[in-house]
Amino acid sequence: MNSHGIVIIGSGMAGYSLAREFRRLDRAAPLTIVTADDGAVYSKPMLSNALAQNKTPEALVQKDSATAAAEMDIVVRPHTRVTAIDRAARKIVVDTDGTANVISYDDLVFATGATPRTYRVEGSDRIPVATVNGLDDYRRWRRDLEEGDHVLLIGAGLIGVEFANDLVTAGHRVTLVDPAPQPLGRLLPGEIGSLLADALAEVGVEVICGTSVAALESDGDTPVARLEDGRRIAFDHALSAIGLVANTGLAVEAGLAVDLGIVVDTHLRTDDPHVYAIGDCAQTGAGMLPFILPLMAEARALARTLTGEPTPLNLPALPVVVKTPALPVAICPPRPGAEGRWEVDGTDRDRRALFVGIDGTPLGFALTGTHTGERLALAKEMPDLLAA
Repeated sequence: MNSHGIVIIGSGMAGYSLAREFRRLDRAAPLTIVTADDGAVYSKPMLSNALAQNKTPEALVQKDSATAAAEMDIVVRPHTRVTAIDRAARKIVVDTDGTANVISYDDLVFATGATPRTYRVEGSDRIPVATVNGLDDYRRWRRDLEEGDHVLLIGAGLIGVEFANDLVTAGHRVTLVDPAPQPLGRLLPGEIGSLLADALAEVGVEVICGTSVAALESDGDTPVARLEDGRRIAFDHALSAIGLVANTGLAVEAGLAVDLGIVVDTHLRTDDPHVYAIGDCAQTGAGMLPFILPLMAEARALARTLTGEPTPLNLPALPVVVKTPALPVAICPPRPGAEGRWEVDGTDRDRRALFVGIDGTPLGFALTGTHTGERLALAKEMPDLLAA
């Protein structure tokens, strides 16, 4: 049986980014991507602002899998599920439309991504609550969305606030509900979170923080959310954005070390020297990093390692730009568990907040308005994400 060289499981941004970086360094070594979906290349971050840009799901597709495969001289196997991994023999078993095959590998890379957390409350088994984490999800979501529909958005994290801004800009009514005191409650100081809530409200989003959806009910044909504080919100569609869970099932079945994600070292290697993980499914020394810039850094480092130049992951502080035109926001949060305080200055919508450690060292920041232009320079003053 011939080896397929490098085999990547997953055709999201992580899988294709690694393939591109690998091909820049090695034009000849065999590389195969195995994916359960159609393998189309698209920019996942664009899902949360496509409505306002009047982009259909089809318009988000940059190229199909056949075109991507031809351009990079790789093999892409769409609509193919990995059903088993034999690490001792370095083989994976796959299923394509009911037909089983075996693919051997020299090195295997998990780029399996993550799945949205399921929002379960009384009534959620009867009244659907959608999630969007990929192009297929987005197609289904857009298919049922009609002009002027009222959307109940559960979760005011990064994806929640971006979708809220996008939906209301496109002419939909939006109610955003989150148990935290203000949007982005885990990432922003209260003062700036409240500023974002006010900005979203000004463009038409009904922001309800400090409570949760307790149950989903029906009033005739109309779905209704009953909040913990007793309020009732009638809506047309519900969308949950309460976070992601890494897709680790295959890794667990293969006997790899798994915590919140697939545990990797500084070379993105698992506890098997021929198996790696990258992107939303990987748990690095900096924890889970479901953002684009860390993913790109991982792809560059791992491509070098896989082409024979062992390269540890380098993760400088990487600010995240939140796609909320109602209030431009850039965030570089401190590491989870960091001790310190927020120091905020500025006026109106132009705020600059530093998270300062107990020894006075800046560990993170949040910027709004015109101050967002300072994000790259300020990031250079922050500690590396992998710093001890």
